[in-house]
Amino acid sequence: MSDAAVAEAFARWQANNPEPTTELHYGNPFQLLAAVVLSAQATDKSVNAATQTLFAVAPDACSMAQLSEAEIAAHIRKIGLYQSKARNLKRLAERLCAEHGGAVPNDRAYLESLPGVGRKTANVVLNTLFGAETIAVDTHIFRVSNRMGLAPGKTVREVEDRLMARVPKPYRRHAHHWLILHGRYTCTARRPQCNRCLVADLCGYPEKSVPPQPLTTEET
Repeated sequence: MSDAAVAEAFARWQANNPEPTTELHYGNPFQLLAAVVLSAQATDKSVNAATQTLFAVAPDACSMAQLSEAEIAAHIRKIGLYQSKARNLKRLAERLCAEHGGAVPNDRAYLESLPGVGRKTANVVLNTLFGAETIAVDTHIFRVSNRMGLAPGKTVREVEDRLMARVPKPYRRHAHHWLILHGRYTCTARRPQCNRCLVADLCGYPEKSVPPQPLTTEET
């Protein structure tokens, strides 16, 4: 995709959805951080179902720290890797409570030092909570970036760096969510919905489907 096509694609996504946000349910910064940790290799829908009961009994870091791993696991057992996630969530909550009074700091290095938090999770938190111009490359964004020719790369970090270089600055604040939503609902893995894609004419995907044309009077 050319720079002009990239800029036009983001302009269309912005016009269609000016204030995109995460589909994870949360009521405070700690809950967002916890939900993103739980979302690794899990759907947002399954995480929301689990956190509905978990956050009811432990709505903040300090109350979460008081739960045992088994108690946390009981709420999230339908999520993949729930045992290790329960362990990480308890340790993460304990550190936040002891070191920051339960607050989530606007500090990448600190966030990435927490159990279960890597660069992608930190990017989501920094972007959603603090408005940082970060892009968390998940499977959707990785696929979309490569398929469209937007920011092709062989690794997650390579795609992230190329996206940060290619996305025009006015769109970087929300680029993360526009790309995730595009990959989740339009540019899907098995059957991309090219016939209803806002940016199909800009996309560099060589195998994109063409919407069927209506028959003319002579052909009917």
